[in-house]
Amino acid sequence: MRVGLAPMRDLLARLGAPQASLRVIHVGGTKGKGSVCALIEAGLMRAGLRVGRYASPHVESVTERVCLQGRPVADAALARALTRALDAHEAARRDGTAGADATWFDVLTAAGLAIFGEAGLDWAVIEVGLGGRLDSTNAVDGEVAVVTNVGLEHTEILGQTRAAIAAEKVGILKPGAALVTTLDPDDEAGAVAAARAAALACPILRPAIPPGAPIAEENAALAGLVLDHLGRRGARGRDCLPLRAALLDAEARAGARLPGRLERRTIPTAAGPVPVVLDGAHVPFNLAAVLRDLARAPDLSGPCIALVAMAADKDAAGFLSALARSAEAVVCTEMPERRGHGAAALRALAAAAGLEAEAMATPEAGLAQAADLAAARGGWLLVTGSLHLVGALRGSTQA
Repeated sequence: MRVGLAPMRDLLARLGAPQASLRVIHVGGTKGKGSVCALIEAGLMRAGLRVGRYASPHVESVTERVCLQGRPVADAALARALTRALDAHEAARRDGTAGADATWFDVLTAAGLAIFGEAGLDWAVIEVGLGGRLDSTNAVDGEVAVVTNVGLEHTEILGQTRAAIAAEKVGILKPGAALVTTLDPDDEAGAVAAARAAALACPILRPAIPPGAPIAEENAALAGLVLDHLGRRGARGRDCLPLRAALLDAEARAGARLPGRLERRTIPTAAGPVPVVLDGAHVPFNLAAVLRDLARAPDLSGPCIALVAMAADKDAAGFLSALARSAEAVVCTEMPERRGHGAAALRALAAAAGLEAEAMATPEAGLAQAADLAAARGGWLLVTGSLHLVGALRGSTQA
């Protein structure tokens, strides 16, 4: 766990401080932050503005992390920026300055900001990687800080309570910025966020979201509130009209859909095509929201068969308990190149939660087995627990 942002700031200084020229909207939270970033990006682009979006993790290609006008940058452009950032890291090592301790995520983030600094952007939408206060992205100064929500995640790094995690996430709020969040001030995490905002004399904006609203509506409400706030503060589009939530029309929302977030696809089997939902949910309350939304889908009939892999720092027992409330069976697998829960360990946890469960050594074998189960039972398949799992298998499904 890092103890400061000095390495990141050293890298950026050596790259000419590209972040200093950017107008930034900074987005953190436990779930939904990537989708909220994409929606804000879509609204700004609808207003005719030039926009960059920095995101993590990627699903299939690292270039997904650095987008200009809604499209990942070219391989060559990212390679050039990474070379510059790595050169800055090497120079810091020679000079014995803070940048010598930069992480890979520092280098990648610095490369992304360097691209944005040269692109003549009107706005940069920056997604937090992990936490917020000490995240590499917190070297930027956002005019708006979004904290979508707070759940228990990365507890070995961020803290054991939602209040402790909220303190890390709201660390992206800077003096003079506005905080946009769903957190209620009476909630333990919301109280921490409110105290931080009060200490910095920052306004707090909360969207009106009915209980049980679909994930897409919650994300759109947060993004729309950001656009309305910027418009009230004088930010305008190319048409000279103030920014506003109405920019997020149906076309803009459709264009903001990200891979691996409630993504609907199919997979062929001997018994015919099986509906597949790809979603990288990895914390229990996020999965519960995903399953609640999918329960409303009239075309997903029959039992849910899930394919699950999870990183080692995730609450696998809680996740599988949430899954057991909706799924009939689960196939557990693992990502060999990543530190994660073993397939056999996940199967044991799933069985303890009351799920019919089996383990497969590889994601590919797990996908084949889960798809055959879904086909045999007239059901559908949910691939979840990790965006890395989604990325590894997305190419094996069909749009």
